[in-house]
Amino acid sequence: MRLPRMRNVMAWTLVLLLMIAVALLGVRIAGLSSLPDLQPWHRLVPQELEADELDRADWQAYLAAEAAIHQRLQRELIEPVTAAGVAPFSRYSSDSPVYPGKLPQDWNRSFILPPAGAPRGVVVLLHGLTDSPYSLRHIASHLSEQGLLAVVPRMPGHGTVPGALTAARWEQWLAATRLAVREARRQVPDGPLYLIGYSNGGALALRYSLAALEDERLAMPQRLVLISPMVGVTRYARYAGLAALPAVLPAFAKSAWMNVLPEFNPFKYNSFPVHAARQTYELTHEVQRAFNAAEADGRLQRLPPVLAFQSLADSMVSTPAVVRDLFDRLPANGSELVVFDINRSQAVSSLLRADMSSLLEQLLPPAERDYDLTVVGVAPERGRAVEARRTAAGSLQVQRQPLGVDYPSQLFSLSHVALPFPPSDPLYGSDPAPGEDYGVALGTLAPRGERGVLVVGLDSLQRATSNPFYDYLRERIDEDLEVARCARRTLRAGIIALP
Repeated sequence: MRLPRMRNVMAWTLVLLLMIAVALLGVRIAGLSSLPDLQPWHRLVPQELEADELDRADWQAYLAAEAAIHQRLQRELIEPVTAAGVAPFSRYSSDSPVYPGKLPQDWNRSFILPPAGAPRGVVVLLHGLTDSPYSLRHIASHLSEQGLLAVVPRMPGHGTVPGALTAARWEQWLAATRLAVREARRQVPDGPLYLIGYSNGGALALRYSLAALEDERLAMPQRLVLISPMVGVTRYARYAGLAALPAVLPAFAKSAWMNVLPEFNPFKYNSFPVHAARQTYELTHEVQRAFNAAEADGRLQRLPPVLAFQSLADSMVSTPAVVRDLFDRLPANGSELVVFDINRSQAVSSLLRADMSSLLEQLLPPAERDYDLTVVGVAPERGRAVEARRTAAGSLQVQRQPLGVDYPSQLFSLSHVALPFPPSDPLYGSDPAPGEDYGVALGTLAPRGERGVLVVGLDSLQRATSNPFYDYLRERIDEDLEVARCARRTLRAGIIALP
């Protein structure tokens, strides 16, 4: 009697699960009506080098493949779109002011910045999801001026069309990271090697370094610098692949997309496919798996020190994950977490949500840690004046450093996309420097008006797009890499002095 009853229960459970799945898919399909029609740049999927091809390729081969993709875009997309005149302000029309081919430089391509003299070291900089090498141009340029050779690869699926992200996989991004490090070490065989990763690039820098712990063929960086590292993402990303299931039918092709927006940014996609969300989840899951393996066999003790910058308010990367899944797991190796706090000045504090107002204390209560912790925020009782409050590893004593700047009154927080851009950035800066024009100054927009007028939601235009404390970020990177260089020099001197 028990067996038939169990079979009935299992059958009804399966039926219930099927009904729930059908209902969810129905809701998903019904919601597609709110998305605009897909455009040619959503449907075109350029062929990028596969992971094994990237592992066999060198830098010049990758540049050649990259150039071939851009030539195809010019022939199959840009020329027809321009001739049709259907997208006058799209990056895919050569008549548009944001067309990358007419701008001072097309930052959608991989590049290398050599220093003025012989390089004293080399740095590989990895950009984020939907982004391009543009996002790290300022840090790369500064480090090049400091004597480092800067290698900045374009990740597969980026810098071309948003449709490319419907096929790109995290394994290709990691293979591109290995290729860039090989080129860095080919050009600078000696001297320190550094990795800098922004957002998704931060996860790639971590995964590469964890792999280097067990594969001596991979050059190990002396230091990792992570900016808004994608260590943890929302739970939706885990199940994002299910949301795209209706896309197997041509009538429901839009279900493969989370956002379908006009492409008015010359160096970053506005549209976002479901597949890309799934890849972020798989990459962050892979980073945690590699962490677990390295921790289990003792290799984690050899991970290079990490300097990370994170905005307390971040709608794309989980700040709690950066603390709990990264820094709380690191060995005591000189790592540091820098948190940019929300604006707690008197004019703003009364408007803060209770959960956000107390988030810093919940995440980082006073405690002795194995890493340095610095909080950049409004100094108590000093209006909007900003200070850096630094607590060394193993200590409870707080050292305060006034930064000589105020928290901008129009900002209640920084954002995920703001950290690597100075206020002078011509595209994202709040105070663009003269001399470069990229067709639009997104950082200066302060939209006011009625809902339903603009082609994009107000939330995308209201986020902070540049970092008012960028100078501090840059100084801390300089300080961190100089410490690493001095340590390496001391180590080499010690080795040479041995009998």
